[in-house]
Amino acid sequence: MSDEPKGLAFLDVNVPMYAAGTDHPYRDACRWIMTEIAEERRDVAIDVEIIQEILHRYGALGRHAEAVTVSNDVIAIVPSVFAITLADVQAAVELFRQYAPRGLQARDVLHLAVMLNNGLTDIISADGHFDLVPGIQRFDPIDLYRRAHADRADTTE
Repeated sequence: MSDEPKGLAFLDVNVPMYAAGTDHPYRDACRWIMTEIAEERRDVAIDVEIIQEILHRYGALGRHAEAVTVSNDVIAIVPSVFAITLADVQAAVELFRQYAPRGLQARDVLHLAVMLNNGLTDIISADGHFDLVPGIQRFDPIDLYRRAHADRADTTE
Protein backbone atom coordinates (compact mmCIF):
# COMPACT_ATOMS: atom_id res chain seq x y z
CA MET A 1 0.00 0.00 0.00
CA SER A 2 1.33 3.38 -1.04
CA ASP A 3 1.36 6.45 1.17
CA GLU A 4 0.51 8.79 -1.71
CA PRO A 5 -1.48 8.54 -4.94
CA LYS A 6 0.65 7.59 -7.93
CA GLY A 7 0.05 10.32 -10.50
CA LEU A 8 -3.49 11.37 -11.32
CA ALA A 9 -6.05 10.52 -8.62
CA PHE A 10 -9.82 10.81 -8.64
CA LEU A 11 -11.19 13.38 -6.18
CA ASP A 12 -14.38 12.24 -4.47
CA VAL A 13 -17.09 14.81 -3.82
CA ASN A 14 -16.75 14.53 -0.05
CA VAL A 15 -13.39 16.32 -0.15
CA PRO A 16 -14.63 19.68 -1.49
CA MET A 17 -17.88 19.29 0.47
CA TYR A 18 -16.06 18.80 3.79
CA ALA A 19 -13.61 21.57 2.89
CA ALA A 20 -16.47 24.02 2.32
CA GLY A 21 -18.57 22.76 5.21
CA THR A 22 -18.97 23.49 8.87
CA ASP A 23 -16.79 22.10 11.64
CA HIS A 24 -16.17 18.39 11.05
CA PRO A 25 -13.27 16.00 11.73
CA TYR A 26 -12.49 15.99 7.98
CA ARG A 27 -12.74 19.74 7.35
CA ASP A 28 -9.11 20.79 7.96
CA ALA A 29 -7.65 17.84 6.04
CA CYS A 30 -9.99 18.45 3.11
CA ARG A 31 -9.20 22.17 3.09
CA TRP A 32 -5.51 21.29 2.98
CA ILE A 33 -6.08 18.91 0.04
CA MET A 34 -8.06 21.54 -1.87
CA THR A 35 -5.20 24.02 -1.27
CA GLU A 36 -2.70 21.44 -2.52
CA ILE A 37 -4.80 21.05 -5.68
CA ALA A 38 -5.20 24.81 -6.18
CA GLU A 39 -1.43 25.29 -5.81
CA GLU A 40 -0.82 22.44 -8.30
CA ARG A 41 0.97 20.21 -5.80
CA ARG A 42 -1.59 17.42 -6.20
CA ASP A 43 -2.87 16.09 -9.55
CA VAL A 44 -6.55 15.12 -9.46
CA ALA A 45 -9.50 14.57 -11.75
CA ILE A 46 -13.26 14.51 -11.30
CA ASP A 47 -16.17 13.53 -13.49
CA VAL A 48 -19.17 15.72 -14.29
CA GLU A 49 -21.23 13.81 -11.73
CA ILE A 50 -19.16 15.39 -8.93
CA ILE A 51 -20.52 18.81 -9.87
CA GLN A 52 -24.07 17.44 -10.04
CA GLU A 53 -23.64 16.02 -6.51
CA ILE A 54 -22.50 19.40 -5.17
CA LEU A 55 -25.42 21.19 -6.84
CA HIS A 56 -27.87 18.55 -5.65
CA ARG A 57 -26.75 18.53 -2.01
CA TYR A 58 -26.59 22.28 -1.52
CA GLY A 59 -29.76 22.73 -3.59
CA ALA A 60 -31.62 20.26 -1.36
CA LEU A 61 -30.61 22.40 1.60
CA GLY A 62 -31.84 25.57 -0.14
CA ARG A 63 -28.25 26.88 -0.28
CA HIS A 64 -28.25 27.67 -3.99
CA ALA A 65 -25.62 30.42 -3.97
CA GLU A 66 -23.23 28.17 -2.06
CA ALA A 67 -23.89 25.36 -4.57
CA VAL A 68 -22.80 27.64 -7.38
CA THR A 69 -19.75 28.94 -5.50
CA VAL A 70 -18.45 25.51 -4.48
CA SER A 71 -19.08 24.10 -7.95
CA ASN A 72 -17.28 26.99 -9.64
CA ASP A 73 -14.38 26.71 -7.20
CA VAL A 74 -13.96 22.99 -7.94
CA ILE A 75 -14.19 23.55 -11.70
CA ALA A 76 -11.59 26.33 -11.45
CA ILE A 77 -8.92 24.29 -9.66
CA VAL A 78 -9.43 20.72 -10.90
CA PRO A 79 -7.67 20.47 -14.26
CA SER A 80 -9.25 17.22 -15.49
CA VAL A 81 -13.01 16.74 -15.72
CA PHE A 82 -14.18 13.52 -17.35
CA ALA A 83 -17.44 13.25 -19.25
CA ILE A 84 -19.60 10.22 -18.58
CA THR A 85 -19.89 7.94 -21.59
CA LEU A 86 -22.13 5.02 -22.50
CA ALA A 87 -19.20 2.70 -21.70
CA ASP A 88 -19.01 4.26 -18.22
CA VAL A 89 -22.73 3.75 -17.66
CA GLN A 90 -22.53 0.13 -18.80
CA ALA A 91 -19.55 -0.51 -16.53
CA ALA A 92 -21.38 1.20 -13.66
CA VAL A 93 -24.33 -1.18 -14.03
CA GLU A 94 -21.99 -4.16 -13.73
CA LEU A 95 -20.15 -2.61 -10.77
CA PHE A 96 -23.52 -1.92 -9.13
CA ARG A 97 -24.51 -5.58 -9.58
CA GLN A 98 -21.28 -6.65 -7.91
CA TYR A 99 -20.89 -4.09 -5.14
CA ALA A 100 -24.27 -2.53 -4.26
CA PRO A 101 -25.22 -5.50 -2.06
CA ARG A 102 -22.03 -4.79 -0.10
CA GLY A 103 -22.80 -1.08 0.39
CA LEU A 104 -21.44 0.78 -2.63
CA GLN A 105 -23.92 3.41 -3.80
CA ALA A 106 -25.04 4.09 -7.37
CA ARG A 107 -23.23 7.41 -7.75
CA ASP A 108 -20.01 5.85 -6.45
CA VAL A 109 -20.10 2.96 -8.94
CA LEU A 110 -20.43 5.58 -11.67
CA HIS A 111 -17.26 7.31 -10.38
CA LEU A 112 -15.51 3.94 -10.26
CA ALA A 113 -16.52 3.16 -13.83
CA VAL A 114 -15.16 6.52 -15.01
CA MET A 115 -11.96 5.89 -13.08
CA LEU A 116 -11.44 2.41 -14.47
CA ASN A 117 -12.28 3.41 -18.04
CA ASN A 118 -9.73 6.23 -17.80
CA GLY A 119 -6.96 4.17 -16.23
CA LEU A 120 -7.20 5.61 -12.71
CA THR A 121 -6.78 3.37 -9.69
CA ASP A 122 -6.33 5.96 -6.91
CA ILE A 123 -9.11 7.92 -5.23
CA ILE A 124 -8.96 10.54 -2.49
CA SER A 125 -12.07 9.95 -0.41
CA ALA A 126 -13.34 9.74 3.13
CA ASP A 127 -15.69 6.92 2.05
CA GLY A 128 -14.33 3.56 3.16
CA HIS A 129 -16.66 1.59 0.89
CA PHE A 130 -14.25 2.23 -2.00
CA ASP A 131 -11.97 -0.22 -0.17
CA LEU A 132 -14.33 -3.00 -1.28
CA VAL A 133 -13.14 -2.82 -4.88
CA PRO A 134 -9.96 -4.77 -5.74
CA GLY A 135 -7.43 -2.70 -7.63
CA ILE A 136 -8.72 0.61 -6.25
CA GLN A 137 -6.49 2.39 -3.75
CA ARG A 138 -8.31 4.83 -1.48
CA PHE A 139 -6.40 7.62 0.20
CA ASP A 140 -8.15 9.02 3.25
CA PRO A 141 -7.84 12.83 3.48
CA ILE A 142 -6.98 12.74 7.19
CA ASP A 143 -4.24 10.16 6.60
CA LEU A 144 -2.73 12.24 3.76
CA TYR A 145 -2.86 15.37 5.91
CA ARG A 146 -1.26 13.70 8.93
CA ARG A 147 1.48 12.10 6.82
CA ALA A 148 2.33 15.39 5.14
CA HIS A 149 2.47 17.26 8.42
CA ALA A 150 4.48 14.49 10.12
CA ASP A 151 6.95 14.61 7.21
CA ARG A 152 7.28 18.39 7.64
CA ALA A 153 7.87 17.98 11.37
CA ASP A 154 10.55 15.36 10.66
CA THR A 155 12.40 17.68 8.27
CA THR A 156 12.40 20.62 10.70
CA GLU A 157 13.87 18.70 13.60
